Amino acid sequence: MKKTFLTVGIVSTLAFFLLTLVMPAKLGQFVYDNATDLEAKLYGLEEAKVDIGDMSISLYQNKFSNRPTILMLHGYSADKDVWPRFAKYFLDDFNVLIPDMAGHGDTGYKPDWDYSGPAQAKRLVQLLDELELEKVHVIGNSMGGFIAAHFARSFPDRTLTATFIDPVGVKSPKLSDMEKLLVQGRNPFEINNRQEFDEFFSMTMASPPWFPDFILEAVSEKYQTRREQLVKIFEGYHLQDMLDDSLGEINVPTLLLWGAKDQLIHESSVDIWRKGIKNLKVKVWPEIGHMPMMEIPNESAQEYFQFLN
Repeated sequence: MKKTFLTVGIVSTLAFFLLTLVMPAKLGQFVYDNATDLEAKLYGLEEAKVDIGDMSISLYQNKFSNRPTILMLHGYSADKDVWPRFAKYFLDDFNVLIPDMAGHGDTGYKPDWDYSGPAQAKRLVQLLDELELEKVHVIGNSMGGFIAAHFARSFPDRTLTATFIDPVGVKSPKLSDMEKLLVQGRNPFEINNRQEFDEFFSMTMASPPWFPDFILEAVSEKYQTRREQLVKIFEGYHLQDMLDDSLGEINVPTLLLWGAKDQLIHESSVDIWRKGIKNLKVKVWPEIGHMPMMEIPNESAQEYFQFLN
């Protein structure tokens, strides 16, 4: 019997390694999808789908509607899985919602959907209406920060506080590395091969969490498969409905978090947000990149928790 178990174990191990060699992307996608969902569940987040009419929004939630609600919004090309390691610090005190925005994650993509900031913000109101939630603390990263700003500006009666993490939405005085590439006619989010993905991934964070190579291979292939979709989404919001001249209309308590080593959006944008929003609280980490909630989830969560209290 022991010999049988040993043989099965050896065969299973060999099969796993063969799969990583023969089908690294398929295995990586399976592991990544299941591991992120399992991690979120271990923290106390459950998956759900909420029909808002023209789409069903996929989300993580912890189902405590009697508590104050935090609505966490991911960035362009990302999904709800960027938030759980940050969100876990708030699950004992808040009702937490983490949706996949239109065009992303399990919410899916349709070419005729409106991907502009105002349209995405309006969908969030529909989501809150379906869940019978009146007001929220909204926090967003990158494109999610842009949507959060439109939400706070257009729906102040639904907004308790607003927090933007390295948000797009204003014209930076200095060009970021990404913006320099865009001027040259290349969008680093449009991935054609693994080399381009590795170059792009290195731009997203200064100190990214470790991922095994077969996981990165899977994410690379996913970006390549979604290339045309991402182009459409980017055209729908990039340099559209900019906020430079309307930041003063955001009158809720507001926090701006930034990583000074952000290669996607230049740190000089901070001055525009600071000048535009009255009594804006700002925190900049000198050694962090575009996604502080992933690079330093504990420290960024502490900063946010202090702001909420």
